[in-house]
Amino acid sequence: MEALDLKWIRAQFPALTQKINGQPAIFFDGPGGTQVPGSVLDAISDYLVRSNANAHGYFATSARTDALIIAARTAIADFLGCDSDEVVFGANMTTLTFSLSRAIGRTLQPGDEIIVTRLDHSANISSWSALAEQGATIRVVDINVDDCTLDMSDLEQQINSRTKLVAVTYASNAVGTINDIATIVKLAHAVGALVFVDAVHYAPHGPINVHGLGCDFLACSAYKFFGPHVGILYGKREHLDNLQPYKVRPAPDEVPSRWETGTLNFEGLAGVVAAVNYLAKLGCHVSPTIDQELVSALIEADREGLEHFHCPRFLTSPEKPAHEIASAYHSRRAALVAAMSAIGQYERELSHKLISGLLEIPGLTIYGITNPERFAWRTPTVAIRLQSKSPVTIAKELGDRGIFSWHGNFYALNLTEKLGVEADGGLLRLGLVHYNSGDEILQLLQALKEISQ
Repeated sequence: MEALDLKWIRAQFPALTQKINGQPAIFFDGPGGTQVPGSVLDAISDYLVRSNANAHGYFATSARTDALIIAARTAIADFLGCDSDEVVFGANMTTLTFSLSRAIGRTLQPGDEIIVTRLDHSANISSWSALAEQGATIRVVDINVDDCTLDMSDLEQQINSRTKLVAVTYASNAVGTINDIATIVKLAHAVGALVFVDAVHYAPHGPINVHGLGCDFLACSAYKFFGPHVGILYGKREHLDNLQPYKVRPAPDEVPSRWETGTLNFEGLAGVVAAVNYLAKLGCHVSPTIDQELVSALIEADREGLEHFHCPRFLTSPEKPAHEIASAYHSRRAALVAAMSAIGQYERELSHKLISGLLEIPGLTIYGITNPERFAWRTPTVAIRLQSKSPVTIAKELGDRGIFSWHGNFYALNLTEKLGVEADGGLLRLGLVHYNSGDEILQLLQALKEISQ
C-alpha cells in the first residue's frame, strides 16, 4: 500500500484555501464536522439543477431521484460492509437513534435492562435512557480515568440475562478512545442482547465492516466523513423486518423505507454518494491492485445519475451485466477499505507528532491514551487542558491565529463530569483528519506554547 498523497488530498478540499488574518486556516475542528471535497459540492449543486424532484414519479427528474436513492444506499453499503437494504437515511444520527429506541421500547418488559457507557456522546445515552419511562433499567458502564478507556471488567459484570441492548460508541468524540467493538458484541450476544454502535466519530478514521463486527445496528453521519449532514443507520435485515417503527400510514411498509420518516434529503444523498466516491478515488491512489477502471465507471454512473443496471459503461460483456455490476461494487468496497486503512496509518503518525509535542508543554494535561504503542486504539482527537487558561480562552486565542478547535463537553457530558472538568469549562479538543499536515501540528504546538506562558 502506498502512502497518502497529501498534496492531492488537500487540493480536493476548497475550504482549505481560506485565510484568517492573512494566514492559512488550520482546521482542527474535524470531530464537529469535516470539510468537504469539491466533488461533494458539485454533486449537491448538480442534483438541485438537473434532478430536483420527489421520488416515484413518471418523469425524468423523478426517475433520476429514484436512481440517486439506489446509488446512495449502495454507496453506504460499500462503505459499511453491508447490503443496500440494510441502510436507512434520516435527518441525523440522534433522530435515527431516538426513532429506533422507541421501536425497541415496544418490545421491552419491566425489569429489562439496557447498558450505556460513560464514554459516549449523549445521543447514544439519552435515546436509550428515555426507555426508563417504560420500566427499563438503565445501567452505566464506567471508564478508566487514567487513560479514558472503557472499563471492560465493569461491562462484563453489568451484562446479564436481563440485558436486552448494549449501546456503545465505536470511538469517543471527546478523547478519541476506540472501543473493542467485536469483543463487546460477543459479550452481548452471549446473553441474547442487541448491540447498537455509535460510529459517528470513528467513521472518518478507519474501515468499518458491520457484518464482520456482528453488531445489530450502527449509526454514523456523513458530515463527519467529508459529506453533508445526513444521518445513516445500518440495521440487520432481520431486525428492520421484525421491529415496528413509528411512521405515518401512507409511508412504505417495506424495508428499509419504512424506517425513513418523511421525504429524504435528496440533495444530501447526492453529497453522500460523492463523499463515498471521493474516498474510493483515494483508495485507488494508495492501492494499485484495485480495478480502477471499474471503480471509475461506477463513480461516473453515480455522477451522471444513471440507473446502475442499465449503465453501458459497466457492460464489457453485455450478456453478464449483473456480474460486471457486482465486480464494480466489490472493487469500490476494496478501494474504500484501502483508503480508510491508509488514513488510519497516516493519522497514527499525526497522533504521535501531536501528542509527543503536547507532552513537552509545561502545565498541559492530555486526557486519553498517550502511549504510542496503543495508538491503534485512539483516533487523532486529543482533549487537553492548560493550568493557566480556560478551554474557551485557549479556543479564542487559537481562533485568532487561524487555528480552529472546539471547547466544552462536546455532548459527552457524562465523561467530562467523571473527569471533574465540566464545572470549569470542560476540555479543549484538537481533532485531526487525513487532510491535516505535520506542519499544521507544528504551528499549533508553537501557538500553545505561546498561549501557555
